[in-house]
Amino acid sequence: MPRKPLPRLVAAVALSTAALTALSACGAAPDKDPAADKAASAASAADFGGLDALVTAAEKEGTLNAIALPPDWANYGEVIKAFEAKYKVKVAVENPDASSSDEISAVKSRKGQKRAPDVLDLGISFARSGAAENLFAPYKVEAWDKIPESQKDKDGLYFNDYGGYVSIGCDAARIKNCPETFADLLKPEYKGKVALNGNPTKAGSAFGGVFAASLANKGSFGDIQPGIDFFGKLKKNGNFIPVESTPATIEKGETPISIDWDYLNAGYADQFKGKGVDWKVSVPSDGVYAQYYSQAINKDAPHPAAARLWMEFLYSAEGQNLWLKGYARPVLLPAMTADGTADKTFVSKLPEVSGTPTFPTSEELDKANADLAANWDKAVS
Repeated sequence: MPRKPLPRLVAAVALSTAALTALSACGAAPDKDPAADKAASAASAADFGGLDALVTAAEKEGTLNAIALPPDWANYGEVIKAFEAKYKVKVAVENPDASSSDEISAVKSRKGQKRAPDVLDLGISFARSGAAENLFAPYKVEAWDKIPESQKDKDGLYFNDYGGYVSIGCDAARIKNCPETFADLLKPEYKGKVALNGNPTKAGSAFGGVFAASLANKGSFGDIQPGIDFFGKLKKNGNFIPVESTPATIEKGETPISIDWDYLNAGYADQFKGKGVDWKVSVPSDGVYAQYYSQAINKDAPHPAAARLWMEFLYSAEGQNLWLKGYARPVLLPAMTADGTADKTFVSKLPEVSGTPTFPTSEELDKANADLAANWDKAVS
């Protein structure tokens, strides 16, 4: 079915890299604290003595360092406010427009520093590679057993959180006939109007757009090349533009058609009401692709208890419904639908999709990433 006004875009990389470098230079190693050492090794709330004890430990720390969480991505703004209102923990969000790649870089460059990120929200391929590099702490939230086996690492190094479908957003105030399929996007009437949300070699949303285009052009989870070729064709006929779509570019009319997750496009429709933008959302029937993002805890988190409490909140019914309110599909939605805790009002507003989503395997994701790294720039340059 992973954010983020410049949603985790490559355009943010240069700025973020500079910021991260500066912060790395001024960070200082935290003092040793036995309680922190205990929290850092806790693999569940039970290891603290229960959720109440976890709350006490987290509020003592008082701060949670987050990164790459734009307030208008999957309703993260309200998620953060709700967490801060419920617990005495301040959420410090740095570089909200960072990419998944930036997040991993921050974990590595700030190891042992107070400004290191405590928690991460990552595209699945970055979650897997980070786990393989031993960057994350194992942790299983109280709702662990309700997360489908296919959506979590068995040791708790990462676990999927929310997701959605690749969709086509279109400003009907500027586009007479909004495209609804990938085949439509090739039409001459869309010359200079089609954009992606980022560079697919670094941003999960754009990666999903290329995968969906591949499925629409006789590709498969094992073969993303038809999707790369599709964007090469879009570039050649002048329809694909190099501007990475953001709320700002949409509002200015610079990216009147944007391929992005459906929860982001649906959110933009609300965001731009009354601002001269009539944003429509379609999930293309010829390229149905869904993906989840993943949560992970930095193994060297400077606020280990707050990091674990954040996870418990995200996987509570309250946290899951807040993502649902942002048009994202939380990973516990099937379980919450069954037990009656899913907010039916928010469920009814989700963009319509036909069929049941399937997901690429780890090997297929690895191959797709390698093919993109080798061929994307050649196709669209």
